[in-house]
Amino acid sequence: MATLTVVSIALTGGEPAFVAATGAGDEFANTSGRTMLHVKNADSSEHTVTVACQKACSYGFMHDAVVAVPAGEERIIGPFSTYRFNDSGNKVQVTYDAVTNVTVCAYDLAS
Repeated sequence: MATLTVVSIALTGGEPAFVAATGAGDEFANTSGRTMLHVKNADSSEHTVTVACQKACSYGFMHDAVVAVPAGEERIIGPFSTYRFNDSGNKVQVTYDAVTNVTVCAYDLAS
């Protein structure tokens, strides 16, 4: 599992740092609860991104956030509640059904 560098986005801007998605999954820090994941799928097939929940949602259910990213498209996923998605190290865990031609970048919206 690789650790993504989180890019801070502020009024003055922020430069995306896309990297290849890792077959074993990725993780990123989520200290603010305003962190999001940008996924680009340049493959000819749809890919599924799964963000692991760590605690039950407000309705009492444990369910991951699962997002389909169609071929040739991109999705911005989040923000991620620190309560529901952070592991014990304050990181969010992400896996992919496949990583061929998939790049990702984590963003944090500065206050």
